[in-house]
Amino acid sequence: MLVKIINKSNNPLPKYSTEFSAGMDICANLSDDLIIKPLQRVLVPTGLFIELPVGYEAQIRPRSGLAIKSGITVLNTPGTIDCDYRGEVKVILINLSDQDFTVHNGDRICQMVIAKYEQAELQQVEILSDSVRADGGFGHTGV
Repeated sequence: MLVKIINKSNNPLPKYSTEFSAGMDICANLSDDLIIKPLQRVLVPTGLFIELPVGYEAQIRPRSGLAIKSGITVLNTPGTIDCDYRGEVKVILINLSDQDFTVHNGDRICQMVIAKYEQAELQQVEILSDSVRADGGFGHTGV
C-alpha cells in the first residue's frame, strides 16, 4: 500500500523496526526539549502530514519500552488519524510516573499502525438475537 507523506521535520521518515513489525516508529519534532511533569499531558508535534487511502486509518499507539521504563504513554490510545485528515500528526503523551521526563527532538514517542476499516450502517431494532454470553461482561468469566 502506498501512503503519501510530507515530512517537515528534520527526522527520518517513520519506518518499521523489524521485518514483521506492525507499527512504524514516529519521532518528536521539537525545536527545544520538552519536559513532561508527573501526570502532565502534552501535545507533541511530529512534523508529519499523511494522506491515507480511503478505507484505511492510522492508529497512534504507545511504545512499550517508554511505558514500562518511564511511565510515558499515549493518552487517547489508540489515537485515530482518519483518511480525510490532512493536518499535522500530533501525539498526546502523558507522564504516569512520579518523575519528570524529557522528550528530545528525534525521540521515538509512539508507533503508527495502518489499519483497514469499514463504516457500519446501523439498523435500529427492538430485540437482539440470543447468545451464550448474553449480557455478561466486566469479568463475568471469573478470569
